[in-house]
Amino acid sequence: MSTEQEDAEQAVPATQDPAGQAPVSERAPDWWHRDHPTFTAITGFFTGLAFVIVVPGLFAAVLGLLFDYHTAEDLFPFVLVTLGIPIGLVIVPRTRRFGIYMAIGMVTTALVVGGVTALVLWYMVTYQS
Repeated sequence: MSTEQEDAEQAVPATQDPAGQAPVSERAPDWWHRDHPTFTAITGFFTGLAFVIVVPGLFAAVLGLLFDYHTAEDLFPFVLVTLGIPIGLVIVPRTRRFGIYMAIGMVTTALVVGGVTALVLWYMVTYQS
């Protein structure tokens, strides 16, 4: 009977690195380095969430630094040009799954933010005025 270490040594051939110093083992990448479907979905969703929250804020901050208030206000709708990023991700077959989950994260975040905003405005108008 062979031990686990002997099996591992037989399964993973050792070669030397280009400098000829220490042997380097050639093993398959770990599970998170491969295209794991859950990893792609979760990272796409949270990228969409961060995209909706961070990009408009950064865009407004940069416009506020570069231009006066009225010009920055007039230029703010150009933030919609950044929607080309998730659209491009959905179009390209290799990134389609990530792009779809990014779009789902963006829509979900927009719905939650809009719903909470509507609820807070309704409450303030109804009970605080």
